[in-house]
Amino acid sequence: MERGNSKHGPRLDEQMSQEVSGLLQGPGTGGSRVDEFREAEPAGEDQPGATTVPGGETRSGAPKGMSSQDVERRSRLGRYITLSALPGDREGLIANARDNDAPADVVAELERLPDGTRYQTVSEVWAALGHKNETTRW
Repeated sequence: MERGNSKHGPRLDEQMSQEVSGLLQGPGTGGSRVDEFREAEPAGEDQPGATTVPGGETRSGAPKGMSSQDVERRSRLGRYITLSALPGDREGLIANARDNDAPADVVAELERLPDGTRYQTVSEVWAALGHKNETTRW
């Protein structure tokens, strides 16, 4: 019993393998396109460059009400506050951050927290420091 491919002949298989070889091998000296006609044409002198983003607007991935820098800074703060520290007060959060080798700027931020308040989440800590959280929940 022969177990070959019954959909194509050897000649068509060879042609198909050449068509996709550039895509399989990745970008090299010849680029990732096999045939020159598959290359995208450059934009004209008075035309904007091609984009795959609808409407030309890029999205940062940040939730509404926050910039991508805010998201990164809140995430950085959260890296040094473990779940075992929450809920916690100012002193407990500072001690936990120091135990986790938090940089001086993160500890300084936590030292700005008001005394006598217990925080349930990193987002509550972030808001207490005067920063904005996202305005919409998914």
